[in-house]
Amino acid sequence: MTRQLSLFGLLAIGTLAACDPTPIEETTDTYPAIEAAFGSNIVVDDLFNYEDQDIPNYITQDNTDDNGITDMGATLGRALFYDKNLSIDGTVACASCHQQAYAFGDPLQASEGVNGTTGRHSMRLVNARFAEEVQFFWDERAGTLEEQTTMPIQDHTEMGFSGLEGNPDFSGLVERLEELDYYTELFTLAYGEPTINEERVQMALGQFVRSIQSFDSRYDAGRAVAGNDQAPFDNFTEAENAGKGLFMDPPILDGQGMRTGGGVGCQGCHRAPEFDIDPQSGNNGFINSLAGTLDYTITRAPSLRDIFNPQGELNGGLMHTGELNTLEEVLAHYGSIDATDNPTIDRRLRGAPGTQANGQQLNLTQEEIDNLVAFLKTLGGEDMYTNEKWSDPFIEN
Repeated sequence: MTRQLSLFGLLAIGTLAACDPTPIEETTDTYPAIEAAFGSNIVVDDLFNYEDQDIPNYITQDNTDDNGITDMGATLGRALFYDKNLSIDGTVACASCHQQAYAFGDPLQASEGVNGTTGRHSMRLVNARFAEEVQFFWDERAGTLEEQTTMPIQDHTEMGFSGLEGNPDFSGLVERLEELDYYTELFTLAYGEPTINEERVQMALGQFVRSIQSFDSRYDAGRAVAGNDQAPFDNFTEAENAGKGLFMDPPILDGQGMRTGGGVGCQGCHRAPEFDIDPQSGNNGFINSLAGTLDYTITRAPSLRDIFNPQGELNGGLMHTGELNTLEEVLAHYGSIDATDNPTIDRRLRGAPGTQANGQQLNLTQEEIDNLVAFLKTLGGEDMYTNEKWSDPFIEN
C-alpha cells in the first residue's frame, strides 16, 4: 500500500527528491513506530478531523483559551488518553475512568486506580469544552482543563506517578514515554521536535478532551428549528415540551420557600443550550451517604448532555459520589433542600429571597417528574459513543 508523500515527508528527504526523476511515493514505513503501534487507527496523512468539527451557531461557550485544537495535537492526545503506560503499573489509562461507551464517564460509582479507588465519581467529559467555567474537578481544584489532565497521573491512588512510597514522579513517566518510539514520532509531528514534558502532555490531552462533542441530540434538532428555548419544539412530545418548560422557568415560591407555581429553575445553574454549570454556582447540599458528611467544596458539575445513552440508560451514577441511580432520586433531592449548617449552599437553593426559609421545596407531582426526565433524555446524542476518532487507537482493526 502506498500514499502520496506529504509536505513533511518531502522536506525530510531533501535533495534526494531533486536527483530522482521518478514519482516519489510514501510507504507505510514512513512512520514505522506509529504504524506498528496503531496500524490503520492512526494514519498520519489521513488524520481524523478534530480541528474543524461542526458546532451549532447557538453554542457560544468555549473554554479553549490559547490551546486551540489541531488534528495532530488531538491525535497525540488520543494516544495518551488511551495508553496504559501513563500509569505506574501499566494497568490504568485516562480512558479506564472515562469510557467512550458511557459519554466518557464511568459506570462504576468509584473508579479503579492503581492503589485503590477514586474518592469521587468520575465526571463525564463530553462537551467539556463548551462551558464558561474554566476550572475542573468537582471541587474546581484544577485551574484549567490542561492542569486537570495530569493530576490523576500524579495521584498516588489513581495512576501512581506520585513520587510517594518509592514511586517515581512525573519525570519517571517522561522517561518511560521517551523509550516508546511511537511517541518520538507523534510528539515530533505535533510540536516539530520530539521533546516530551508535562506542558506538552497537558496540551495534547486538553485538545483531545475538548474535541469530544455531542450535538446530534433531539434537543439540538428541535433547537435549530425553533430558534430559542422558550418556543415549543416541533419534534418533541407534549411531555418533553412540558419538561422543557419546567426546566427553563424559575419556580414561584411563597415566603417559606414552598413552590406554588412556575417551573423548577434547573436553567438557573445548568444553562441551555450548552447545559454547562454556572461558574457562580455554590454547593448543592448533597450529603455523601457513604461518609455521612456534606462535601462543602463541590460547586462544579459536567454538562447535563448525555446523562442518558441512546438506549435511554444512565451513563453511570449521578452526583459527585455516583450513588444516585435514577434521575428521580436527583429530582427528589432538589425538590426538598436541607440548607441547615451549609455555609456554601447555592443561593438559589435557599428558598424565597429575603426569608429565613431552610431551603426550596418544589412539591413536584409525578407528572412533572416524568416530564422533566423525558426532557433530559432528549439531550443525548448517538455519534459520540461510536465515532472512531474518539476510540481506542491501540485496538487492532
